[in-house]
This record gives sequence, structure tokens and C-alpha cells, in this order.
Amino acid sequence: MADTKTTETVGRPFLEEGEAKIKCRDVNIFYGEKQAITKVSVDIGAHEVTAFIGPSGCGKSTFIRAINRMNDTISICRTKGSITIDDEEIYDPHVDTVELRARVGMVFQKPNPFPKSIYNNVAYGPRIHGIAQNKGELDVIVQTSLEKAGLWSEVKDNLNHLGTALSGGQQQRLCIARAIAVQPDIILMDEPCSALDPIATARIEELIDELGSQFSIVIVTHSMQQAARVSRRTAFFHLGKLIECDETEKVFTTPSHKLTEDYITGRFG
Repeated sequence: MADTKTTETVGRPFLEEGEAKIKCRDVNIFYGEKQAITKVSVDIGAHEVTAFIGPSGCGKSTFIRAINRMNDTISICRTKGSITIDDEEIYDPHVDTVELRARVGMVFQKPNPFPKSIYNNVAYGPRIHGIAQNKGELDVIVQTSLEKAGLWSEVKDNLNHLGTALSGGQQQRLCIARAIAVQPDIILMDEPCSALDPIATARIEELIDELGSQFSIVIVTHSMQQAARVSRRTAFFHLGKLIECDETEKVFTTPSHKLTEDYITGRFG
């Protein structure tokens, strides 16, 4: 086991050439004078699911929001370091954050459908980004997105009903369909099942597993069992630092750092 005081990330945080969709190097994030993330460097693979785990307040959500610059909306938050997607620096001053957030979709902890119809929830993004040229193309995008989100068969006869009238699990799948509709490369999920019952959670996990071959997915989860079920790689955060990142099976069966072992065996967290 590595020494607990070691701050260098252990495991395999970096991928082979051509495997990484996202490359993060020496990322530091501050809220005013308080440092929330310290020198995080990690690769996130293309077409696979990566889980971020760690105790509450360890920086998981702050870090995931740096990947689509959601932290920019917080006036006291500043980010230093480099994050590239397909080797393009997303913190370059010339980057259009609206386009970036279409390319990097986000699903939040609590389902947040718009107070619009199911159809218009999914159609909203393609409309404002000019993805669909006409109603026929929009219909196809809406249906395809709802199918990918595993919701089409349940709502196809009620597309004009309010999205907010759906059950919690259905609302979350609607939010996933909404994210998919703008044809992203990456989907970020910040504890997407924490507000859902076990049945709805199982359905979302199945969906994440299905979507992992089509998108690069990063999921923040407080559930180690969920991380083990849905992800190929797992990154463990503690006190704003990335302690360990490796294949999920390796992290959960033979972790390389004492902190990781203590967390997954329930000694803290």
C-alpha cells in the first residue's frame, strides 16, 4: 500500500494515446480564497463510463462541472490548469460556452424537466442550436432521443403532456433524452439517481450501461455499488485531490492507496 500522505495520484490516471476523450492536467479550482480542487490530472476515455467517487465535499461535483465550464456561472469560482476535449483546450478565451455545453451534456442530481410538453423538452435544444431544419427532422430527433433514453414506448402517445407530470425516474430519463438530443460527445451525470427509488435507479443504470458505448460518460455517485455496476474506470477523490484512478474492478478489489481501501471498506466517508 502507498503511504497515506502521498498526494501523487496512484493507479492508471492516464490512458494510451488515442484512448482519451478528455485530458485534464494540473486542474486547480478555487471558490474565492478557498481551494476546492488541487492539481488533478486524469484522462477520461472515449465511449466508456467513468465514475467519480469519494466522501461528501471531496470535490467530485466541482470537478465534473469544470468539464463543461458550468463553474463559470459562479462569480467567485476560478479554474486554473488545462482541460482538453479531443486535444482542444476548453478554457481558451475563444471557446463558445454555449456550443461547449451542447457538446458536453449534463444531467443533474434532481430531475429538472422544463415546464413544457415532453416533445418540447426534447426539441428545445435542437431548435435553439439549429440542428433540425424542419418539423420532420425535429420529430425524428425527438423520437430517437426518447428511444435512446428508454422512454419512447412509455410516452409516445402522450408527447403533448407536461414533462413535469412524469414520475421521478421518467423525468430523469427525459432529462437524459434532452441532453442526447443536441448530439453531444460527452454526458456528465451528477448523482443522477440520488433522488430516485430503487426501481427507477435500476432503469437509469441499465440506460447508462447502454449509452456508454455511444458516449463518453462521467458519473458522480455516492454509491460505490453503483460505480461498480456501471463504470469501466473509477476515480477516487478525497479533500479536493484525486487519490487513485484505475479500472473499476482493480479499484474495488485491490486498491493501490490506503485511503481508497479505507473508503471502500467503510472506515470513513
